Amino acid sequence: MKIKLFAISITTLMVALLSGCASLPNSTTEKINNSHIEFAMTQHNTVPVVFENGLGGRMEGWKKVLLEISKDTTTFAYNRPGYGGSDSVSTPRDGSHVVDELRSLLLSKGLTPPYVLVGHSLGGLYMQLFARRYPDEVSALILVDSTHPKQFDGDGAIEKQSFLVRGLVWVLVTGMAKEELNLLSQTGEQVLSLPTLQNKPVFVLSASEPMKVKSKLADDSNEKRKDIARLYPNAKQIWVDSGHVIPLEKPDSVVSVIREALALKH
Repeated sequence: MKIKLFAISITTLMVALLSGCASLPNSTTEKINNSHIEFAMTQHNTVPVVFENGLGGRMEGWKKVLLEISKDTTTFAYNRPGYGGSDSVSTPRDGSHVVDELRSLLLSKGLTPPYVLVGHSLGGLYMQLFARRYPDEVSALILVDSTHPKQFDGDGAIEKQSFLVRGLVWVLVTGMAKEELNLLSQTGEQVLSLPTLQNKPVFVLSASEPMKVKSKLADDSNEKRKDIARLYPNAKQIWVDSGHVIPLEKPDSVVSVIREALALKH
């Protein structure tokens, strides 16, 4: 159960490995800015909805959401460098580089802001940074059981976890995912160094199943779930009867919030 609660998303990595063979409709791989990027895009006359994966996750993790929302909405999902069919890169894997690479990628595909940003787990942390760094390019921010900027503080610190959990992290998290994990706290500092997002709708989807578990790690993770909403004035927090991987377990909750965000007048 602790592994399920480990909010940096060891669970997401496991699910990604299982879903990796289930390709998304409209998925393709193109050479963009001298690097091959795997992505799936649909275009309609709407604000673009941009999806960011969790640690170890691939864009296929959004499949259930995309099959519904992409019918009438402009959507963009992709694999970060080193995941799926996307080339690895030599640039650091902190949030600033991830965000600027994504921003450049969107513009190269003709997707202009503002965007509805949707991020799961570590992807939520990246989308928080995108929103704070480029607030004028944001229509709405949707955080799906997002990693907290201080996820590794206190009882969430990796060195405080059991030998089993630390061993699984060492074995399962490799390649670019390991580089992202090593810089997760730095990414969190980048987020908190910038003003919070103001005057833009923020939706915080939080997994309620972990709330039923009692342990130091569970209590720490759940308190951080609550605090993410407090980081954004007037954020709407929605507790979903789900584990951490909400996009696969309860995709309708994500679709519903995206539609609500798109319907708002800004």
